[in-house]
Amino acid sequence: MPTTLPIVKGHGTGNDFVLFADPEGRIELDDEQYAALADRHFGVGADGVIRVVRSANIPEGAAILDEDPAAEWFMDYRNADGSRAEMCGNGIRVFAKYLERSGLAEIPAGGTIAVGTRSGVRDIQRSATGYQVDLGRWKLEDEGLVRTRGGEVARPSIGINVGNPHRVVALASRNELHELDLTEAPHLDPVPPEGANVEFVVPADPMIKDGVGRITMRVHERGVGETLSCGTGVAAAALAIRYWAGPDAPNHWQVKVPGGMLGVRMFATQDGEHVSLSGPAELVFSGTITVAGDE
Repeated sequence: MPTTLPIVKGHGTGNDFVLFADPEGRIELDDEQYAALADRHFGVGADGVIRVVRSANIPEGAAILDEDPAAEWFMDYRNADGSRAEMCGNGIRVFAKYLERSGLAEIPAGGTIAVGTRSGVRDIQRSATGYQVDLGRWKLEDEGLVRTRGGEVARPSIGINVGNPHRVVALASRNELHELDLTEAPHLDPVPPEGANVEFVVPADPMIKDGVGRITMRVHERGVGETLSCGTGVAAAALAIRYWAGPDAPNHWQVKVPGGMLGVRMFATQDGEHVSLSGPAELVFSGTITVAGDE
């Protein structure tokens, strides 16, 4: 049966999303219906779709509430092709904006709100540029090769996991970054079991200014394609460049993506080093759409 949804369109530095509220977890869409919402020609158009649901009313939410009973809301995130994803750094900031704008939750001044995701609980607070999210502990993974469409040689990459998998490639110049053909998914060798987002990065000149690292990035997201921004990819790129730069590299970074600028900060906690992401979140329009279903 067709399903009629009140939806909101939002974005974080051009990484755009369709959001809809389903507090009781009663709306069941299949992968094809999620993909139809995200379709830029026949649907609303977005890099991903976010269902706003209470953790208690979604199967994945039981583990979330065990981790943090305060995580009332769960970000059920889908890629543009309808596939499930663990996390989205831009999406979770837009999720927080949606919660506040719709009156479903409030972030107290100087406080945080806990949100459930498939990679665990994430804490969000307001920041000077919009919202800041603690992405949690990160993990260095294996090296590998990445080949892009039309590329003559495979480039070395490093694996970074920030709740979802990434492969980061350093390039020599902005011209090389500009000329990349990301109309097709890069080929990864070895191929990660769950696939990976792939970030291509060029340091600024100078790379460090006033104690802050500066890089420029493009990204190809699994299940989506090239996007104007990828929040977790921005964090992964900064972590990779800091790793390559050595122990004197800073813990604060500015990352320029086609859709704008995002901030990354690495900081120590009792359970290991965490990484946070800060940047804007915008809600641009709302409406109603009917999603076709099986007859």
